[in-house]
Amino acid sequence: MRADRKPDPALFLNTLPLMDTRAPVEFAKGAFPGAVNLPLMNDREREQVGLCYAREGQQAALELGHRLVSGPLRQARLQAWADFARAHPEGYLYCFRGGLRSQIVQTWLRTEAGIDYPRIEGGYKAMRSLLLDTLERGVAECGLLVLGGMTGTGKTEVLQRLPDSLDLEGHARHRGSSFGRQAEPQPAQIDFDNQLAIDMLRKRHAGWQRFVVEDEGQAIGSCSLPAGLYRRMQQSPMVWLEDSREQRIERILRDYVIDLCAALQQQAGPQAGFEDFARRLRDSLDRIQKRLGGLRHRQLAASMDAALAEQGRSGRVDLHREWIAGLLAQYYDPMYAYQRTLKQERIVFAGEREAVLEYLRASARQA
Repeated sequence: MRADRKPDPALFLNTLPLMDTRAPVEFAKGAFPGAVNLPLMNDREREQVGLCYAREGQQAALELGHRLVSGPLRQARLQAWADFARAHPEGYLYCFRGGLRSQIVQTWLRTEAGIDYPRIEGGYKAMRSLLLDTLERGVAECGLLVLGGMTGTGKTEVLQRLPDSLDLEGHARHRGSSFGRQAEPQPAQIDFDNQLAIDMLRKRHAGWQRFVVEDEGQAIGSCSLPAGLYRRMQQSPMVWLEDSREQRIERILRDYVIDLCAALQQQAGPQAGFEDFARRLRDSLDRIQKRLGGLRHRQLAASMDAALAEQGRSGRVDLHREWIAGLLAQYYDPMYAYQRTLKQERIVFAGEREAVLEYLRASARQA
């Protein structure tokens, strides 16, 4: 029989199987990568037991819980737990605080299925605290280098070629701009924090003590950067990635038009996916209407509409280059050029992709 276990980094370094016995509503607010939600109680049952606890105390709440989860329902849930435990003998179960729910599941598994399955002491809350502490210590103890550059220079592509990078946009599933939504929805804030912490934990365990991150605002779509990390990014040295406007237009066309449209069509079908894609592009442009000004917004919107109409008729995407070029020249490039002047003293190197990669790899060896 394996003993119950206090949270420790090895849980996440080794991606051990985790059975989450919290209610679905709790799981949806935040979970750990790879955890499977097999609740003791569903949302409605949990609510009823909680109200009973508030009115009548713990014993009455326990009795109500046993009545609600009984008979065939209890047997079905017990079977799901047993199936998980047999399929993942190296795993653990937990509830929110490592209390009654996980103890009940553990007891029923032992007495009715003959399976001794260990719990995580302190439950989800203790594991979450461990990961938040991991982030805080990583920010305080490790070096940080920030990768900046104009829109479309391929900063994410550079990060993906570095073993010591933290891909903040990848974890947030968002490209960080008004046009940054991806086909997949963004994670909950807690999930974003957890995934970032586990990424940092694994890379520190592999020996990396310096991380490269992309220059970001405090929020990436609906996900907010940890406050300590964001503050550190504003004070850290920068490397500036450069590329020609022509290549940047082609990269934006690929990422924000061709690939996004294909992903949405794969999700919803050719027609519905294209309609969703077109709606997203128009909504993204509308979100920066005030900053563009009325005339520029109307001109870019007309160019975008013409490109979408041609794409819808023939599948050709050539006309999208016009509004992309206009948006860069009239909005993004002046904004990023101004930001670069504010950050100039922090820029320790500037160059195109291969030169930047060479610099970042060399500096990692010296870190």
